[in-house]
Amino acid sequence: MPELWDYPEPFILQAVVAADDIDGLKHTNNTVYVKWCEQAAWAHSVALGLDLDNYRQLDRAMAIVRSEYDYLQASRAGEELQVATWIVDWDRKLTMHRHFQIIRATDGVTLLRGVMRFVCIEISSGRARRMPAEFIAGYGPAVLSEISAAFPGEGQNPANI
Repeated sequence: MPELWDYPEPFILQAVVAADDIDGLKHTNNTVYVKWCEQAAWAHSVALGLDLDNYRQLDRAMAIVRSEYDYLQASRAGEELQVATWIVDWDRKLTMHRHFQIIRATDGVTLLRGVMRFVCIEISSGRARRMPAEFIAGYGPAVLSEISAAFPGEGQNPANI
């Protein structure tokens, strides 16, 4: 479904709506979407070679400081979803921005779009600290703004989230 994605080459986490994910309105509770986005971000970091052990060894982490979600359509128990994420921008020092898009697999309908802003922190103190070289090397190849700079016209977001 590449034409359905807001950006090229998403990192995708598969999810299935469980009965426990359903709220009193008989659709997926909003907090479940947030959980899936966080899981997708972690899985993407791990795929890029930066897991929790790396974070601890480096005494650095990318911590969420702001999130925003647009809930566009509901999902229901048993539905298969694709949770996509991209690192859309960063300053190579402290901050990184991820975008998310959740699509229902059966019909390609976008259920959610989200944005997370991360700041690099020193785990031991909780204070903002410069990204270590390992973060630059690990996250850098996945940052769309870097890809767009290398290939003008690529990686543009038509949704302008």
